[in-house]
Amino acid sequence: MRCILKKKILVANRGEIALRVIRAVQELGYTAVAVYETPDNDALHIRAADEAVWLGDGPRTDYLNIDKIIRAAKRLEVDAIHPGYGFLAENPDFSKACEDNGLVFIGPSFEVIRNLGDKVIARQIMNEAGISMVPGTSNLSHGEAGVAEAKAFAATYGYPVMLKATAGGGGRGIRRIDNESQLLQDIPSARAEAKAAFNNDSVYLEKLVLNPKHVEVQIIADQFGNTVHLGTRDCSIQRRNQKLVEIAPSLIKDQDLIERICQTAVKAAKAASYTNAGTVEFLVDKDMNYYFMEINTRIQVEHTVSEMITGIDIVRTQIKIAFGKQLSFCQEDIKLRGYAIEMRINAEDPRNNFMPEAGKTVTVYRSPGGYGVRLDGFVYQGYTIPESYDSLLVKLTVFGFSWNETVDRLRRCLRNFVIHGPKTTIPFYLNIVNDPDFQNGDFNTSYLDTHQYLIDYEEQCTEGNKLARLIAEIQYRKENPYAI
Repeated sequence: MRCILKKKILVANRGEIALRVIRAVQELGYTAVAVYETPDNDALHIRAADEAVWLGDGPRTDYLNIDKIIRAAKRLEVDAIHPGYGFLAENPDFSKACEDNGLVFIGPSFEVIRNLGDKVIARQIMNEAGISMVPGTSNLSHGEAGVAEAKAFAATYGYPVMLKATAGGGGRGIRRIDNESQLLQDIPSARAEAKAAFNNDSVYLEKLVLNPKHVEVQIIADQFGNTVHLGTRDCSIQRRNQKLVEIAPSLIKDQDLIERICQTAVKAAKAASYTNAGTVEFLVDKDMNYYFMEINTRIQVEHTVSEMITGIDIVRTQIKIAFGKQLSFCQEDIKLRGYAIEMRINAEDPRNNFMPEAGKTVTVYRSPGGYGVRLDGFVYQGYTIPESYDSLLVKLTVFGFSWNETVDRLRRCLRNFVIHGPKTTIPFYLNIVNDPDFQNGDFNTSYLDTHQYLIDYEEQCTEGNKLARLIAEIQYRKENPYAI
């Protein structure tokens, strides 16, 4: 009998998303390969993988080194690479390098990543497909010509406008411009910031939609022309254009509008020749007009809420599509049930401008559980938060059959979540959950600006914090029995 070797997939990422992908790889019966830099020597994704390869001392530089990752993959005879999110996930050069070296890239083609990563080209594709967009410019020319273009656009559409990096993403490279003097001041600094972050100093302008809802649609497309959506998500609660709370489905009550948004997302994906999993993002204004914003060409941090309300494993589906499998379900098979909310538990001090708690050690960790509770994280008791990476510790996602049930479950989980050592966003989130506007679904992208009082909380406001102090005291007494 001929021996059939199982596939080997390298996960080119770290943290919770690396663990998430590793689990899906192993459930499919494949071999999972982790990569890591020296600061991640004790990270859980190394322990969870079947194999692990050290890339270098880093920090961050080796996770971003395409040549090193490709060499490691070839040396270990890897079949495919999953990029997760962040790092190289939206870098077309990485996708192209995989293709050039005979490796399957688990994501869209490099042409699609390149086209949709350039926000101006993406707008052109959507415009040709007849998809409604916020008014915007092409890439601004350099020098005085670009300034003149920007001034002319602002004169036509009025302030405020948004100055954006063409290659931006993850909330970076975005600035609100309220007047001409600010415009003149910010164009050069925005170019410098974009160059440093994305190695591309191109910028453009969009008219600012004031206080919109940020609604996105999870789409999945195979290589046989089948494209489906998994409903909507509301990601309106943000800080500095970074999402903090994600909800599925959107709480917009107009179901005809929701259906139009979802169908527009499918249309946008087809217009871009999209394959694999992706997210089409929209802004919905106060009059319920919706506008295409962008397509994220990767798995999203908030994919968990879509999985909870559909029962579809998005990462597992990504892998199967990348290996040439056809979607095993059609749009009619996808049924949305209930609600899901995800909150990103970060090691940050919200009362100190969300300052990261790098270098702190988690002395006590007790997570909530029970029906409808999902945790995606990599933190553990004794874990020291690296200074080199983002501050995300764990994603808490809860499910309920009604909105009120979901909020009640989330409140209980936050109150019982014990993380002692670093300050975290848990008490801040508990204030959000107890806020009547949140409970009523009355929020948009200005929510945190208009609810500054939510940051005014006492550290002792959660049962989890009280329990953490008690556990820490007991542990201290065990280790120091003669201490006074």
